[in-house]
Amino acid sequence: MADEAANQESSGPIKVEVAHARPESQVLLSFEAEPGITARQAVERSGILDKFPDIDLMGENKLGVFGKLIKPDQPLRDGDRVEVYRPLIADPKEVRRQRAKQKKGKDPAGEPEESAGEGSGEEA
Repeated sequence: MADEAANQESSGPIKVEVAHARPESQVLLSFEAEPGITARQAVERSGILDKFPDIDLMGENKLGVFGKLIKPDQPLRDGDRVEVYRPLIADPKEVRRQRAKQKKGKDPAGEPEESAGEGSGEEA
């Protein structure tokens, strides 16, 4: 009996959302689609590519569902929100390295460290 109900639910349209955010605007588009629609198909059918023609599904833009990366050919379930992520502008590892390098040259109070013997008030 539970299997029949599941089959009936999956035969009807499912609700899907497609989201994309930029610093200046955010867009969330909702629509109904046939069961088995993939994330890529949902993005294409949502119309979001008309609003943001620079979205590149074959290259830089990754897709996710509720914050988890997915492959574009992943089938969606009822209620899924496909998120179109912007490409990273900087490598997170490199940013952390640069930040650590900058901190290394400062004392705990955040001031640059002085070289030994300079400005210490002691004479050699």
